[in-house]
Amino acid sequence: MSNPENLAELESRIAFQEDAIDKLSEVVARQEMDIERLTRMVKILHTQMKDMGSADAAPEADAPPPHY
Repeated sequence: MSNPENLAELESRIAFQEDAIDKLSEVVARQEMDIERLTRMVKILHTQMKDMGSADAAPEADAPPPHY
C-alpha cells in the first residue's frame, strides 16, 4: 500500500469511529433520562406506599386484641 492509500483508510476508520461514538453518546443520554424518570417514579411510588401503610395502620391501633 502506498502512503495515500493508508491515509485514506485511516480517515475512513476515523469517520466510522466518530459515527459510532456519536450513536453511543445518544444512547447514553437517552438512558440517563430514562433512569432519572424511573428514579422519580420510584420515589413517588415509595411515598404512596408509605402513605397507604400509615393509613391502614391507624385503625388497627384502636382495634381490641383478638381474644376479646
